[in-house]
Amino acid sequence: MKDAEARAREIQESIRLVLLRDWDPIGVLYEPAAQDEYDSYVGGVYRLLASGATERQVADHLWRIEKDTMGLPARDSSKLLPVARKLHALDVKL
Repeated sequence: MKDAEARAREIQESIRLVLLRDWDPIGVLYEPAAQDEYDSYVGGVYRLLASGATERQVADHLWRIEKDTMGLPARDSSKLLPVARKLHALDVKL
């Protein structure tokens, strides 16, 4: 059981780091107090990846978060494909 828990934490951390380093729509990467800013989105991204979502679906998910949740100006969701590609490349198997 501990191995599965450790693996789950490892997966969450790898998703969290991609969101923080590569996505970072509000620019908190270098703000020490805000390193957990995107943690609430990790679960949704994990569910998409684990269910076999395409890169486009992951990019669209991030785009909806930016637009609907964060209230940021809408941009072309295809600009999020490089981030989605990095997320898609992660091994999310438990």
